[in-house]
Amino acid sequence: MSSMRPLRIATAGSVGHGKSTLLGRLLYDACAIREEQLAAVERPAPRRGAEELDLSPDVAYRYFATSKRKFIIADSPGHELYTRNLATGAANADAVVLLVDVAKGLLPETRRHLAIVRLLGIRQAVAFVNKMDLVGYSQEAFRQLDLGGLEAIPGSALRGDMVVERGEALGWYKGPTLLERLESFRAGAEQAAAGPLRFPVQLVSRPLAGQPRGYVGRIESGCVLTGAPVRIFPSGRQSMVRKILAHGVERDIAVAGDSVSLVLADEIDIGRGDLITDAAQPPREARALEVTLVWLGREPLRGGRYIVQQSVRRTVATVSTDASLGLNDIGAARLALHAPLFVDPYDSVRATGALILIDEASDQTVAAGFVR
Repeated sequence: MSSMRPLRIATAGSVGHGKSTLLGRLLYDACAIREEQLAAVERPAPRRGAEELDLSPDVAYRYFATSKRKFIIADSPGHELYTRNLATGAANADAVVLLVDVAKGLLPETRRHLAIVRLLGIRQAVAFVNKMDLVGYSQEAFRQLDLGGLEAIPGSALRGDMVVERGEALGWYKGPTLLERLESFRAGAEQAAAGPLRFPVQLVSRPLAGQPRGYVGRIESGCVLTGAPVRIFPSGRQSMVRKILAHGVERDIAVAGDSVSLVLADEIDIGRGDLITDAAQPPREARALEVTLVWLGREPLRGGRYIVQQSVRRTVATVSTDASLGLNDIGAARLALHAPLFVDPYDSVRATGALILIDEASDQTVAAGFVR
């Protein structure tokens, strides 16, 4: 088994396009379903007759592994709430599988999901064009779909074609199966390790019994070495990493995805929500931001005050737009921040480029935002 980090996969697709069936087939054919789940899917589905397996129970979050890598895969309900799940969940995903029903084509909801995938800058995305068995495995029907250059794999989740096994009916398709494509993707932490250091402080451990003060959190981007110069925000102070501790054990290096405690060479007033960064590639200090919003609130955005949360840091912002945004709409907005945030473009560093808007009165998340 590979020691690579697990690949986090989000699924997207309109209601009835077969997301749950696809994930059930993926788990079943990869021999990754536990016995109690297998008993449920092997009960015949009345609408399909006793010869078919029912592979559509709610799979929610599932963990499975092949000989090449481990996966964390999520399915979510459809309808309007799915956009909320996709916009917030896919921001943490390494890859997205967009499911398309070949007979129905690109519905408005499917186009919205495709737009969100592109907005989130998820470069590892693939479309699974499902239900090819209903169109006689027609190459022409497959080619007629305009997915804007997104890689597409034809197949049938119900019959298992091109999910894990190739099947015989799609001999004209020479590309990878869905599982082969997923196995080739890189985990987000592996990609993020190439970026500049971004370490949001989650907790400060006070000096105790001669132990130095440590700053606890997860490295969201880049890597850190013992002896490396760092810069701390919002103070702007510089220091050097004296120790890196992971589960109490000293290390020379830590990379994106690692949860560690950093001990610095200098006594600096650092608190929860502060950011330890690469000294040579600091983030931008922003008191005003241009962002793209995916609006998730039931009440439309008409401008006004909202709480902005970026990682564990919060401030208040006045939000303005050129047009009102309703549920599931995507649009540009300007944020006038009451206290500065330290940001990167979302395309460069997800952790410091993503934020959420929270309604002050209800404390509900009403938008996912992405720094441009």
